[in-house]
Amino acid sequence: MQAECLQSPGSERRSRLSRCLASIPLWIGLMSAAAAWPQTSPAPAAGRGGRSITGDPEHPLMAIGTPAPDFALPGIDGKVHHLNEYAKAKVLAITFECNHCPVSQIYESRIKKLYEDYKDKGVALVAINPNNPKSARLDELGYTDVEDSLPEMKIRAENRHISWPYLYDGETQTVANKFGVVATPHIFIFDQERKLRYEGHIDDNQVESLAKTHEARDAIEALLADKPVAVTDTRAFGCSTKWLSKATGANSREAEMAKIQAEPVKLDMAGADELKKLRASAPGKVLAVAFWSAKCPTCAGVFHDLETTYRMYRQRAFQFVTVATDGPGDKPAVMAFLQAQYASGPNLQFATNDKSGLQAAFGAKWKLGVPYTIVIGPDGTKVLYEKEGKIDLLALRRTVLANMADTRGYPGNQAYWAGK
Repeated sequence: MQAECLQSPGSERRSRLSRCLASIPLWIGLMSAAAAWPQTSPAPAAGRGGRSITGDPEHPLMAIGTPAPDFALPGIDGKVHHLNEYAKAKVLAITFECNHCPVSQIYESRIKKLYEDYKDKGVALVAINPNNPKSARLDELGYTDVEDSLPEMKIRAENRHISWPYLYDGETQTVANKFGVVATPHIFIFDQERKLRYEGHIDDNQVESLAKTHEARDAIEALLADKPVAVTDTRAFGCSTKWLSKATGANSREAEMAKIQAEPVKLDMAGADELKKLRASAPGKVLAVAFWSAKCPTCAGVFHDLETTYRMYRQRAFQFVTVATDGPGDKPAVMAFLQAQYASGPNLQFATNDKSGLQAAFGAKWKLGVPYTIVIGPDGTKVLYEKEGKIDLLALRRTVLANMADTRGYPGNQAYWAGK
């Protein structure tokens, strides 16, 4: 009983605690009648990555019939947007989405379809990012090239050709709090009087071809036809809202970084045989190798960006190895640099001063003394990305994301990054 009360879908979430407590004395007597009770909202669908998000008690979900709250939020277009801008629309759809969440990414194309299909039929669609980037740990960024800040929203919008309004609420989360946003994506649909008539998921499956119900589209159609909305609320699924309260505490990025900084830093010497093995050391994984030098002034920035990327992706099919091209006599300086970077992944250093020979053993040639970065595909042979000097971090990350196989919980993510 307790599990059902905590996970009850749709409108039941709003009063589940009080109803559950009140129902305890009656529970045994009602068990036989439970099978006959009507369903007011669809049951959780497949394709949700095993996530059953019931919201945050500190941010209660907006009730059906609630007026749309006013807002003044900055958008990716550099302007501040207000609710009254959309006053002429018969229907207003506000969808909370974000940059980092793989479910939100997968639903981008469906949000685009809603926008394109209804923008000339009296429907205004507005997207709002509710997340504060400081509240997302690095290990929660394993499916993204950028985080959830407004500048990075602009990067995502340009890369993905987002043409609908995309606003940022992560600074204060005032608007998200009024809605009680459960997850990204989470859509709220208002009628002409700006009363909430539907909230929840867009459809019932991450895999678009497997979706059997399309409640958001059905709600829009009903409101355009001046008809009541048949299903008023469903359970949103995706990535939980990154509330400001998560910026500190045991599960915060701050705590995550403390754990990272406590991880041991190791350095192994690598000769020709080790470098030959490295070239094909991660079959089934995307392999990134960063060659650098402690004497290189541009290496530190590249190194830091790649270490951050490693911390984002290391729970997936991704391997990152650093190789210092300094000679064996420079090992103390190399180790000091690695420790300053908290580089707890695999670290190698040239074991001899035959640097040309060691380059040849790895199978690449670059100007020593500058960073050299290479990304090799899961087959262990195909070069996906390589750059001498400063890297294009976004291009590298997108290449990695497009070549890592989907995880069970997020089907379609690789195709999203591959542009399919």
